[in-house]
Amino acid sequence: MLRRALFPGIAMLAAGLLAGCDALKPAATDRPETAVAFPSPDRPVASVVSNQFSNEDDRDERGEAKVVMDLADLRPGMTVADIGAGEGYYTVRLAERVGADGRVLAQDISREALDRLGRRVERERLENISIKFGDTDNPQLPPDSFDRIFMVHMYHEVTEPYAFLWNMWPALNSGGQIVVVESDSPVGRHGLPHTVLFCEFEAVGYVLVEYIERPDIKGYFARFQRGAKRTEPEAIKVCEAG
Repeated sequence: MLRRALFPGIAMLAAGLLAGCDALKPAATDRPETAVAFPSPDRPVASVVSNQFSNEDDRDERGEAKVVMDLADLRPGMTVADIGAGEGYYTVRLAERVGADGRVLAQDISREALDRLGRRVERERLENISIKFGDTDNPQLPPDSFDRIFMVHMYHEVTEPYAFLWNMWPALNSGGQIVVVESDSPVGRHGLPHTVLFCEFEAVGYVLVEYIERPDIKGYFARFQRGAKRTEPEAIKVCEAG
């Protein structure tokens, strides 16, 4: 597997897309200029009201991270991204699983969350983790780099899903996959129905590899890989939430 010096170290850059969400907001009207070529989602998007995780011990008692990493076939030496990393529940566990020869890039759009994660990484001396700023319509990941990209209980908060997924496409290496964990909840309320998830990924050109319902991780597990061709922005068909 090709390895590169992708991550220059721990950069206290900013931003947050993870955590609890109680409110709903319609599709964005004040959109980033870089997203206007893409359609807006035809569904409400959950607002981010916190970037703090629930108790990590409770999650470990359920074996949440282990279950997800096992299902994702995550192995030592892999390079992975944790999108919407927040304060690092998955980041630190991914780092332990991939080991010293692997790399983890933690990305978020919340400065406060990433500052706290940076302090944790330094405190725990986790040498294989780097931190990066992301945008609401672009995860800003280096191309041809990742064996796995994790999006755990956060995709429903992405305000520009079509642009986001389109811009994520080049970051996967040959055989790379995107792993999504979500709650099969009504649109915009702490989760996303799996049918909507499938539709939005497929609209951009991804192919579903696996789907499993897992109550022990409070939702479902899905993974996708790139299809034959990435859909051009103007040809993306918007999915109906209903």
